[in-house]
Amino acid sequence: MKIQPYMDKLSSSQEFRNFKSKNPKSYFSAGFFVLDFEENNSLHQIDYYNPENKKMATFAIDEEKIELKESEASNALTPREINIQINLDLDSLKGLVEDEMKNHMVTHKLHKIIAILQNLDGKLIWNLNCITSDMGIIKMHVSDSDHSVLKFEAVNLFDVVHKL
Repeated sequence: MKIQPYMDKLSSSQEFRNFKSKNPKSYFSAGFFVLDFEENNSLHQIDYYNPENKKMATFAIDEEKIELKESEASNALTPREINIQINLDLDSLKGLVEDEMKNHMVTHKLHKIIAILQNLDGKLIWNLNCITSDMGIIKMHVSDSDHSVLKFEAVNLFDVVHKL
């Protein structure tokens, strides 16, 4: 599934129109998506940043409704604007992760992908955190423009807990 249908649904909603009329300088700054392959309970959020009051508006989009939550921006860095032209489909993320898992000889089943789309240093990057059947965590960065893997790290959750 492309992100554009979510953007279209958002832009046509009354919640978004009310928000944009009150915050005309706000811009699309991030996408947050949870792709759940076990329970088929996915989450789709689009974030807009308002530079005037330094607040983040999060629009949770599901099939029935759109919910708006506003909060203070969480860090000192101002989120960059994202161009609406996004190349990578949400559906293709699973295949990219599974291919890279095979390349790194990770043989466990993929349960969930937590995907964050953001503009980092002028490049559109997918920051992926994936949970596998062995309670492992796969961390990946994927370039939206050419679908190349910029970072891959496999971590076992039990190793992380052991260090704590």
